[in-house]
Amino acid sequence: MTTRRFLTAGLLVALVLAGILSYYASSKPDGLEKVAADKGINAKEEDHAFADSPLGDYGVKGVDHGRLSGGLAGVIGVGVTLALGGGLFWVVRRRDS
Repeated sequence: MTTRRFLTAGLLVALVLAGILSYYASSKPDGLEKVAADKGINAKEEDHAFADSPLGDYGVKGVDHGRLSGGLAGVIGVGVTLALGGGLFWVVRRRDS
């Protein structure tokens, strides 16, 4: 398998996981959040600084459908990560030459 095919396959897997499989993820709180709520630990809980950002709270602002919003946020996250990682790789590679 060539490097290009390997990277393309990896990108497709990441996009499928982020965009499609995240659609089926549970919207219920995870175990830690549930225990914190049951024990009252989360009484002083506050929103984080980026809660009102366009991709805050694992969704895309303006998309009302929760699962679709989460899938879009995942695909955008894969794209941003690819762009930043690729850019960093390109800079480091150019420095070594």
